[in-house]
Amino acid sequence: MVMLHVNQQAQKQRHVLRMAGLRPVQIWVPDTRRPNFAEECRRQCLLVSQADHVDTAIEQLMDDVLADLDGWED
Repeated sequence: MVMLHVNQQAQKQRHVLRMAGLRPVQIWVPDTRRPNFAEECRRQCLLVSQADHVDTAIEQLMDDVLADLDGWED
């Protein structure tokens, strides 16, 4: 059995995925390890909650959007 170097294994896997019609995409996400992460989540949740109370049309908009998604799982 031939042992491939880690880089060769990764290249082989990327090739297999590309042949399957996929392409790599880099996604940046919030760093949950940061000390202020939970505090920032709370702050943003409060802002959204306050906006929901002020903008009563948002609930109707969300209902309309959800209704438009019917059938997407097929």
